Amino acid sequence: MEALHQATDAHELAAACLGEGITSAYQPIIDTARGTVVGYEALVRFPGYGEKNPEVWFARARREGRAAELEAAALRSAFAHRGSLPANCFLTVNVSPALLASPRVQQVWAEQGGLGGVVVELTEQTPIESYLDLEPHLDALRAAGAMIAVDDAGSGYAGLQHLLALRPSIIKMDRELVRDIDADEAKRALMEMIGLFAGRVDAWILAEGIERVEELDTLAALGVPLVQGYLLGRPAPPWQGLDLDLALRLSARSRDAAASTVRGVVEPAPTAATPGAAAALFAGNPHLTDVVLLDGRRPRAVLTAEVAHLGVVTPGLVVNVDTPVDEALTRAVTREAGSRFAPLLVTDNAGRFVGIARMERLIGKLATRK
Repeated sequence: MEALHQATDAHELAAACLGEGITSAYQPIIDTARGTVVGYEALVRFPGYGEKNPEVWFARARREGRAAELEAAALRSAFAHRGSLPANCFLTVNVSPALLASPRVQQVWAEQGGLGGVVVELTEQTPIESYLDLEPHLDALRAAGAMIAVDDAGSGYAGLQHLLALRPSIIKMDRELVRDIDADEAKRALMEMIGLFAGRVDAWILAEGIERVEELDTLAALGVPLVQGYLLGRPAPPWQGLDLDLALRLSARSRDAAASTVRGVVEPAPTAATPGAAAALFAGNPHLTDVVLLDGRRPRAVLTAEVAHLGVVTPGLVVNVDTPVDEALTRAVTREAGSRFAPLLVTDNAGRFVGIARMERLIGKLATRK
């Protein structure tokens, strides 16, 4: 009987690794400043089998040496609806760090072509043995346009060393740090501390597992930019929106604050795909002071004529259009002295370039608020 059970498990696992009997559900991620959906996390489901728990399936795949096959099948399922993803939304997919080097997983990235608008979330299924070995794979993902997220920050091995080594774009806060945060001063203090750290390293905080409106109100008041949880939407077929009452609750809270964001000082700037192309723009216009280097639609750096001529590019500071002015200035003044007063690169919620924010205008806007 045990042999029959094992044979059935092996047959089901082989089928699942081919993508049979699996699908993806998508849980919305909400922008607290505007009360809108800005992303979705893809979560694999196994409706074609008796066992529904994904953790059981991935544990079985690791025991049988088929973890990369199942991971690749789950990623293909997650990307199945990418073409219909709503505008200005990102898609988060989960990957075990140990499998980033797998040819099967890398083949999935290749099939997708560019990864703009994709967030690769590193899960805690297996610990990271070598950050140095992981770095080239993360660099390749970033070069393809993806952002990196760290799952369950504040629990397990995802500690401060983890965050410092990976420098993620999104830091997901563990559910245990979110639960009852409205009634726990220590949790609120910790959330503020990690939020300050995130701002200094140009990352966003995402609080997951929100189940009560009091938790949502507290996180919004603390300035946590992204939230996720059953209160805001359960995993579902693509693409569910946010309950209107919750949307109004969030947008009403931030309406006054919106007048003091980077959006109010954004100005256009010429763009180029290479330093050489930027140098040509400078040569044709002696009054030009800045050209933005783009990778697709994502900004990389602000170039001066001298930098464009030399071709040595230093990544610029990227901020969202809805970043508060004081937060943007705090991040700006922590830069190296040589670039401290360079314009900031401003993007929308999909990471696309919308303009630059000059330091003098940011300072002027802040001064008028006092």
